Amino acid sequence: MRHLRLFVTVADELHFSRAAERLGMAQPPLSQAIRRLERELGAELFDRSQRGVRLSAAGAALLEETHELLAREERLRTLARRAADGGLGTLRAGVPPDTTAAVLSALLSACAEHAPELSVDLQEVTTAEQLRLLASGGLDVGLVHHPVDATELRLGPDVPLDLGVVLPRTSPLARLPEVSLGDLAGHDLVLFPRAHAPDWHDRVLDVCRAEGFVPGRLRHASNPEFLLALVTAGHGVAFAQGPAARKEPRVAWSPLAGRPLTLRIGGAWPAGRGAHPAARRFAELAAEVLARHHAAASRREGAAHPPDDTPRPWSVVYG
Repeated sequence: MRHLRLFVTVADELHFSRAAERLGMAQPPLSQAIRRLERELGAELFDRSQRGVRLSAAGAALLEETHELLAREERLRTLARRAADGGLGTLRAGVPPDTTAAVLSALLSACAEHAPELSVDLQEVTTAEQLRLLASGGLDVGLVHHPVDATELRLGPDVPLDLGVVLPRTSPLARLPEVSLGDLAGHDLVLFPRAHAPDWHDRVLDVCRAEGFVPGRLRHASNPEFLLALVTAGHGVAFAQGPAARKEPRVAWSPLAGRPLTLRIGGAWPAGRGAHPAARRFAELAAEVLARHHAAASRREGAAHPPDDTPRPWSVVYG
């Protein structure tokens, strides 16, 4: 390919000295390179005489093909660079099952805008399963609930998501501007199964106990809709973000006093040289989308729950 580029330059100039000057090299090596190319092709590409240099019939025939070949080479290099930068191919990405449709839509739009020719294969997978797939090569990147063991992972920026409490709308607690974890004493708790995100599951229960809430009974719900149904039926309270709870009119969502439960979610991908080149950028885009949607949800929740200066009781006693 290098010899062909030299040939094109000489063909453009039809003068070895000017071609060498244009190429930033001495004339003898240029002449030798053209001679070597001619020997490899088995044909003289230039007619050389005292009157000057002109293309031979073979050279004229080769020139058009060479232009096309060099253009293909440039396209090939561009293609390789884009693939190496993560702009082509397929990215297998895991997202938590409770990810909202709005977040998924915004994330896919951001990926399409950043890398239009990259196909993002989104899979709904729990944190524990994502970690297993990332280790086995079944996923390229995932959005996981922290904390996680990052020994074999690279972690992107994480986004803090404050959780509130989901209550039956008929509960006296639903009338309070905010609820403390201690207020929930005696209630059952509906929580995701520990196998989904063991570290986060344990942290939730540790914080509850430290704040004076030891659930009477622990119930598990993998599906957000099932979680809301259990709360509606009076089988316990749950922790969630506001937008998820508003799907069900028979429940109420209230912020937790002091914001003791903050879910952190962020991108994770395998460490090492075999990592997908688009994994880091996907994690960054996901963090931007999550932060933007959480900020918008917080503004809506603030409007729905304006500050209340009325003194609130330290606890609520049920009769």
